[in-house]
Amino acid sequence: MLVGSAVALLVVVAASLALGVRTIDPGEVWQALVAPDLADPDQAVVVQLRIPRTVIGLAAGLALGLAGTLIQGVTRNPIADPGLLGINAGASLAVVLCISLLGVTAPLGFIWFAFAGATVAAATVFAIGGARPVRLALVGAALTALLTPLIALVLLRDTEAFNQYRFWAVGSLTGRDLSTVAALWPFLAVGVVLAAVLAHRFNLLALGDDVAAALGQRVGVTRGAAGIALVLLCGTAVALAGPIALVGLVVPHAARRLVGSDYRWITALAVLLGPIMLLSADVIGRLVVPNSELEAGVVAAFLGAPMLIAIARSRRVAGL
Repeated sequence: MLVGSAVALLVVVAASLALGVRTIDPGEVWQALVAPDLADPDQAVVVQLRIPRTVIGLAAGLALGLAGTLIQGVTRNPIADPGLLGINAGASLAVVLCISLLGVTAPLGFIWFAFAGATVAAATVFAIGGARPVRLALVGAALTALLTPLIALVLLRDTEAFNQYRFWAVGSLTGRDLSTVAALWPFLAVGVVLAAVLAHRFNLLALGDDVAAALGQRVGVTRGAAGIALVLLCGTAVALAGPIALVGLVVPHAARRLVGSDYRWITALAVLLGPIMLLSADVIGRLVVPNSELEAGVVAAFLGAPMLIAIARSRRVAGL
């Protein structure tokens, strides 16, 4: 499964570089990768638009896939993901306020506010909800319900903020360049390392806190470290690509169906499936509308909604 997923990721990356509204010969794409000539319009599109878009999709997809796996593992909640726990709403409010109050318009300027908003929202949800799955879902829903009207209030009073915010809020891989990735990759790297170190601990945590503690695991330390990794991964994903929904929900369930219940394998596969899903959504969005594009967040939600319905109707994922 890992090898097959790695091959699939390579195919999706190639499609992301080669396909789009502008038809480019594969030879030109290869030339743009090995010896770019920016005077050539086709190669300039590949170097300046498609390569950054692909790199951002890889980073954001990896972060979303791992974040969803961590959330579901630490809470044992099968419907937990960054969007359903209020983290996206916190980041959105921070972005709206920085655009409206501070006049920040450049993506590299407001990514730090998005990161901070996601961090505060995650800390609030876990501080109030603890580790109880139902309580976490309720707190996340309550936080989202509280913040959404505040976001709407600011946007209704500030047309300029709305014009800037709407391109970010839909969830997109465009409008950013590699400087954004360069600024955020250390946070992503630390989050990935923490997720890899914690993966085996979730196998005991899935048996319940009492059993995990009886078998020698320090449950509080595990949850604390997972919370730090979750904040880093969610903050990076939201700052890079906006509040993209359902990727963090779908990927862990897909990995679980493919490799079983061992979180070491689920985590490893999520690293590949997250970018596959997000980049696939981006490529589909480029091709589905003639001479135009749909944002990756729209297509990802369309692909993930049937999975959410299936999860809600399935008895096998009633708890983790």
